Amino acid sequence: MSLRRRSSRVPQLLLAASLLGALLAPPAAATSAHHSPLGGTGGAGGGLPLRVATYNIHAGAGMDGVFDLDRQTAELRSLNADVIGLQEVDRYWGSRSEWRDLAGELARRLRMYVSFAPIYSLDPAEPGGPRAEYGVAVLSRHRILSAENHEITRLSTQDPNPVPAPAPGFGEVVIRVRGLPVHVYVTHLDYRPDPAVRVAQVADTRRIMAEDRGPKILLGDLNAEPAAPELAPLWRELTDADPGAPTFPAQDPVKRIDFVAVSKDRTGVRRAWVPESLASDHRAVVADLLLRRR
Repeated sequence: MSLRRRSSRVPQLLLAASLLGALLAPPAAATSAHHSPLGGTGGAGGGLPLRVATYNIHAGAGMDGVFDLDRQTAELRSLNADVIGLQEVDRYWGSRSEWRDLAGELARRLRMYVSFAPIYSLDPAEPGGPRAEYGVAVLSRHRILSAENHEITRLSTQDPNPVPAPAPGFGEVVIRVRGLPVHVYVTHLDYRPDPAVRVAQVADTRRIMAEDRGPKILLGDLNAEPAAPELAPLWRELTDADPGAPTFPAQDPVKRIDFVAVSKDRTGVRRAWVPESLASDHRAVVADLLLRRR
């Protein structure tokens, strides 16, 4: 199957029609790792509340390696988040996820809007079939006004002799929270021990985010811990919503490589936490934010 690169400016927007006229209101999530609000967040009445989360779903498989989308749906519902960034999302990719559209299914089950940004988009296994895609996604209770799939530097896992090159899979959506436009980005950085590609990806991320104004939220699996030198440039403009707990591996986690990060000037963090779960090989990070209009 051949690989087709997507333009960085082409929207990858799918709407879950079942959301129209109704919003999901599940019970508040029980959290096993609850932490105090971070400093510099402002008072309870100082902004618009928004709960966000990031979750690497491991193509629908749990820590046990078993594909179980019901289990992951229940976990995502329990977060009671308004916006969720997902990584390792299959869309008709292969047998490991039963050739299903995980982004679309999760959106329908949770009654949320969805934007999917493929990293890889391969020719279908059979003529006329859907393309086999793998990437990242944003689920949102708020209507998605626009979506883009940006290119950042990547070292392809589909090429036997890869070299760093621009490739898609840095997703961006704009939602409106009580009239306030908010930019949400979802990403999955390179996993290799050599940080060189992540260094380039962080530079690309900062360049893309610098083009936008207003509150900005970055959700992702960065495959590096908070103090890693390659991530240091991110913290010039962004606040790490530190949940005070590791996220990987899901069973007996030892490091935090999953992040919610927000623009310092327009977004405050009230609290952040890591729920205990084995529904994926990662744990989620959840954060309660306050969005400032100015």
